[in-house]
Amino acid sequence: MDKHVVLTKEGLATLQAEYDDLIHVKRPDAVLRLSNARELGDLSENSEYSGAKESLAFMDGRITELEEILHGAKVITTHSKAHVDVGSKVTLHLKGKEIQFHIVGEWEADPTAKKISHSSPLGKALMGKKVGEKIEVEAPAGKILYKVVRID
Repeated sequence: MDKHVVLTKEGLATLQAEYDDLIHVKRPDAVLRLSNARELGDLSENSEYSGAKESLAFMDGRITELEEILHGAKVITTHSKAHVDVGSKVTLHLKGKEIQFHIVGEWEADPTAKKISHSSPLGKALMGKKVGEKIEVEAPAGKILYKVVRID
């Protein structure tokens, strides 16, 4: 990987837990499944063997990906409450409502949980903003105007 992956402490912990689970639980199970499938006989017509082999290859790919991410991660442990940064929980005012977003690294973004990447359109627009500032973000439905209400 040619650039650092930005993660919050929570994001690092989540990826580390996934890595540990793959290494210590899921991969050994997949190896056992492959070994058992191999014993079933003719490998050319053995769908269990093919499935187990494919599953193990996918898992190994994810393990390699996680190793690269974890090795090159830049963990954000503190953030300013004076302006929006990775790790900030920012409350925005939008059309009479308040919405809170957690600004996170790309690998931990989850819009359904209101975790947005610092490199997303809204995340980019928010970076460095202070309480009281307004931002305008281009969306498929048109421009949306937000106001920063609080930074935690």
